[in-house]
Amino acid sequence: MLPTDQQILDLHHKYAQTGVDFDLIFTHSRIVDAIATQLLDAKPTLTINRELLHVGCMLHDIGAYDVIEDGKFVKGVRHGVIGEEILRNEGYPESIWRFASHHTGVGLTPQDIIDQSIPIPAADYTAQTDEERLVMYADKFHSKSTPPDEPPYFCTFEWYRDSTSKFSLDNATKFDELAQMFGKPNLMLLAEQFGYDIIDS
Repeated sequence: MLPTDQQILDLHHKYAQTGVDFDLIFTHSRIVDAIATQLLDAKPTLTINRELLHVGCMLHDIGAYDVIEDGKFVKGVRHGVIGEEILRNEGYPESIWRFASHHTGVGLTPQDIIDQSIPIPAADYTAQTDEERLVMYADKFHSKSTPPDEPPYFCTFEWYRDSTSKFSLDNATKFDELAQMFGKPNLMLLAEQFGYDIIDS
């Protein structure tokens, strides 16, 4: 059984260290959910479990609370595996905890982790289902940034593609494939709804 919205909210409150942290992470989760919903609405032929997708969007960053210290993200790349551990310990099944550990970048392979000296176990963290792929993809269009230095912002497709290609040209190819599968969101509508700027350079 999937968690209810109230249970999801309670989980965020449980792990948030401050109200500021809660606002940052919970709002980001709502935005990722809005992006994924918009993309899915524009692609009605996709066979995706909307209820599972919603849960994945709302819980994918539950581990981010554990990497915020004094208002800054510290070793933020670890938040995915931390989130997996949290969701496992809370009793959630693999179909839910995988959203936490399998949404970083455009999917991390064991070789990526070794090559980039990422401080997490060298394992396969690539998305395997369309629900996981859509959460991972939607997440790329909104940055939590590093509070309180900068406010969160929306990222254009081009901006993120350029950013991720600095790590590997293969990342840009993977991002292109996700765009072909899911399309590109209308960030203007989302920026108006949530009140964040869009960056494209």
